Amino acid sequence: MTPSSPQRNHDNMRGVRYGEVLAVFLRDTGLEAEVYGTQMLNDCPQALWETLDATAIAADLGAVIVKLNGPRHWMLDALGTKVAVVEPVTHDFNGLMMRRIATVPLGDNPATVPYMERNVNRGATFFFDAGKPVYELVNPEGLAYVMQAYCVGVDPALTETSLATLASRLALPDGWSYRSRILDEDLIVDTTTKLATVLQDEFENTYTLPD
Repeated sequence: MTPSSPQRNHDNMRGVRYGEVLAVFLRDTGLEAEVYGTQMLNDCPQALWETLDATAIAADLGAVIVKLNGPRHWMLDALGTKVAVVEPVTHDFNGLMMRRIATVPLGDNPATVPYMERNVNRGATFFFDAGKPVYELVNPEGLAYVMQAYCVGVDPALTETSLATLASRLALPDGWSYRSRILDEDLIVDTTTKLATVLQDEFENTYTLPD
């Protein structure tokens, strides 16, 4: 490994639970979401998550709207050292501690639309290990987006095991497909120096476009 290669910082992340609050603000350039997350702080206890009120949080932060994103479980194997793209301030959301970790430019459309790309300024590196399963959405041009996390906010019964048969439950756009495969080599998604490209399916599982 060369000194410039991405460095693993947090191993054994697959299956780790977290939750996020997305607070949307009106900026000079349009709408922008600030992402607060429980990553590396706690595992987003369900009892605390259930007390969150998006309307009350929006009023507290002065946001246009707030979306509760999760709870979620990582489907990657390790995280690299994070680059601070925003001041990583912590916030107490009704007893649930989160840190501001990223921003998402939304233009004039804050809605979450399945299979629509968004750019995320997150300054992160994701590691998917050889020999491990990955779950991918493939668009009509053959680009494969790898699942970075599955969500239990829409379907609380969703598990890692059930992801193998998720295709039968998805309303995929024309020309899209869903697949699972075992990696034959490590997959590293490094977005420390550029915006990440992500999208979600209708269950709010999140996928990222590799380099």
